[in-house]
Amino acid sequence: MNRILLASAFLLAGLSTLCAAETPPLPAAVAPVMKRPAVTLVEPHLHIARSNISGHARIALTFDACMGQADERILSMLVRERIPATIFVTARWLKRNPAALAVFLQNPDLFELENHGENHIPAVDRPTLVYGIASAGSPQAVRQEVEGGAAAMLAAGIPAPHWFRGSTAKYDLSAIGEIRALGYRIAGYSVNGDGGSLLGAAITEKRIASAKDGDVVISHINQPTHAAGEGVAKALVDLKTKGTEFVRLQDVQDMGDDKTTE
Repeated sequence: MNRILLASAFLLAGLSTLCAAETPPLPAAVAPVMKRPAVTLVEPHLHIARSNISGHARIALTFDACMGQADERILSMLVRERIPATIFVTARWLKRNPAALAVFLQNPDLFELENHGENHIPAVDRPTLVYGIASAGSPQAVRQEVEGGAAAMLAAGIPAPHWFRGSTAKYDLSAIGEIRALGYRIAGYSVNGDGGSLLGAAITEKRIASAKDGDVVISHINQPTHAAGEGVAKALVDLKTKGTEFVRLQDVQDMGDDKTTE
């Protein structure tokens, strides 16, 4: 009997060991995955004081010079037709386009040069992507983008800028406050003329031709191989023929939303 009891004990012990080996260990506690809150972006609008004269619309032309080369189709037309404009330049564009810069500086009655940043980085102070471009990501990086752009302008002989427009023209509200604290007005717009220079000539021409009294038009002057530049040049000549008054931002009163000009 004792032998039987002893054999049973060994058998039970073996089965317990086998079951323990086959039973998977309980998973360790997994920390919950915290989702990063979405960054809320705004794309501010800007308008200027209207002329309120029938057949004599007042429009502010603004051009971004992001990277790449100067678009001579637009630049030469502005000089030839004596059409004033505000040009937002990056430090990167200034390095590559000394000849175009010389034209701007030789025509101070036509061109107001303002700050488009150091490296064409969206002025958003939290990490995110804007049209696939990584944002500055922190208040310090936003400050560097703004102040780096201004420093390059001063080094190139350009007067100190008063306006800033960031890459993509999108911001978060806290970054707007930071840029305003640096002493800048932030340049939104009311008419997107060339869709980032990616539109065709005909649709670009149509968009710019639709500008009304008090509008601020944004286009690009740094993509000479894109069809949009042809549409920009044609639309502006046609608007001038119709009696449109073109002004720079420094010449008129303005009204921007999202606390960009208050």
